[in-house]
Amino acid sequence: MTGPTVVVVGAGPAGTRAVEVLVRAGLRPVWIDEAPANGGRIYQRPVAGTTRSSRDLYGTEAAKAESIHAGGERLYAACDWRPGTLAWNIRPGMLDTFHAGRHEAVAFDRAILCTGAMERIVPVPGWTLPGVFTLGAAQIALKAQGVAIGSRVAFIGTGPLLWLTAAQYLKAGATVALVLDTTPLRTKARAAAGLFADPVTFAKGLALVARLRLAGVRVLEGGVPVAFEGTDAVEAVRVRDRRGREQRIACDAVGLGFGLKPESQLADLAGVPFRFDAIERNWIPERDSAGRTPVQGVYLAGDGAGIGGADAAELAGARAAWAVLEDAGVASDAAEIARLDRALARLPHVRAALERAFPYPSALAARVPDATIVCRCEAITAGELRAAARARHVTGGAAEVNRAKAFTRIGMGRCQGRVCGPPAAEILADALGCDIAAVGRLRGQPPVKPIPILAEAAE
Repeated sequence: MTGPTVVVVGAGPAGTRAVEVLVRAGLRPVWIDEAPANGGRIYQRPVAGTTRSSRDLYGTEAAKAESIHAGGERLYAACDWRPGTLAWNIRPGMLDTFHAGRHEAVAFDRAILCTGAMERIVPVPGWTLPGVFTLGAAQIALKAQGVAIGSRVAFIGTGPLLWLTAAQYLKAGATVALVLDTTPLRTKARAAAGLFADPVTFAKGLALVARLRLAGVRVLEGGVPVAFEGTDAVEAVRVRDRRGREQRIACDAVGLGFGLKPESQLADLAGVPFRFDAIERNWIPERDSAGRTPVQGVYLAGDGAGIGGADAAELAGARAAWAVLEDAGVASDAAEIARLDRALARLPHVRAALERAFPYPSALAARVPDATIVCRCEAITAGELRAAARARHVTGGAAEVNRAKAFTRIGMGRCQGRVCGPPAAEILADALGCDIAAVGRLRGQPPVKPIPILAEAAE
C-alpha cells in the first residue's frame, strides 16, 4: 500500500512492537538500530555460538526476550532493516545516519523515536579506575559476550537493575562481594503499597533479594560508597553502613548505577520541549499518551520518552505506531487502540512507586568531594563546578548547567553530558542553593554520539 514514509529508531521492545504494527498495516518502515539484531539492552542478544540458554541469560524474562527476538526475525524482510546504524542527528523530515563508515540522510514523513535509556551515576572517588563499570555495561558483558567484569564483583547503587544484575552475576558463577543499595529499607517499605499494583514484578524483585541473601552475599541497605581504591585497577571499595561504620571490602570489579534516565538527545534535536519530572528527577520530553509530541511528525515511545520498563515500552511502541496510522488517515483498529490505552493508563502509578522506592540519591551526588572527577571526558572536578557557581556572584557566571559548561567544559567531551549531566546539575544546584529544576539540563547537539570526523568531512 502507499502511505507515509515512517522511520523507527531503536529495535528494543518499543521499536519492535512499533514496526510490527506498521508492517501489519501494509507499510514498509525504515528500521534503524546500532546493534546487529533487535532486542535492545534489556534483551541484548549473545554472540553467535553461545551455549547459555535464554533462561540463563534472561531469567524470568526469557519468554518475553524470545518473543521480541522472534518478532524481529519475522520483520526484517518486511521493512527496510538497517542494523549497525547510528542515527546521530535529526532535522525536519530528515534523519542523519552513520553506517559502515558512511553517512546517509534518510528522509521521513513521520519518525518514531524509541531510543531507550541509560544509567545515572554518582561520581565516587576512584570511580574512573579500570574495573569500575556501569550496571548496564556489566549486563552487556554478561549477556552479549558471556563474560563477567570480574571474578569478585561489588555492586553499588540503587534500583531494580542493581539487584537484578547482582543476581545474574551470582547465577553465572561470579563471586558477589557486596550489594550496597543507597536506599534505606524503610524507604522501600513505605513505597511497598504502590508496588503491589504490579504484584508479579514485585514478587520477582523480592525473589532476587532473597536469592542473594540466601547465598550469603553481604548486603547493605541505606549504605554510602566512600571511595574505590586501587592503583592500576580497582582493588577494594570503602563503604559506610547506615550506622556510620566504615568497611573496606576487597573486589576486582564494581558495577555502579543509580536508576535510569531517558536517552532523549534526538527528541531534543527535533525540537521537542522538555519538562522536569520531580518524581523521576529527570527531564522528560513532552508527548501525549499515544506518543505524539508537539513537533509534527515526531513520536516517542519506550524509555526514551520517560522511564517505564520493557513491558511498558512494548505497549507504548505499538500505541505510537497506531498514532502514526491514525494521523496518516490509515484505517486503524479502535478496539486494539482502546486496549493499549487502558493498559498504558495503569502504568504511571507503578512507575511512581518504583521511583519512590529507589530514589536517585541526590544529596550524595550534590556532596561529591571537591577533588572527585565528575566529567571524565574533560577531567572536570566537583570543586571546579562549585568554583564556577561561586563566580556567579562576581562575574554573573554559572547560574545554570549550560553556563557551567561554558565556564568549565563539563559535558563538552565524548559523552556530551549523558553521564556527568545529572550529577553536575545536583552539584550546581546545591552550590547555588536553588532547586534542581532551576539549573536546567545540558542541551543536546549533533552528533549525539561520536562519529569519525573524516566520514563527515567527506560528505
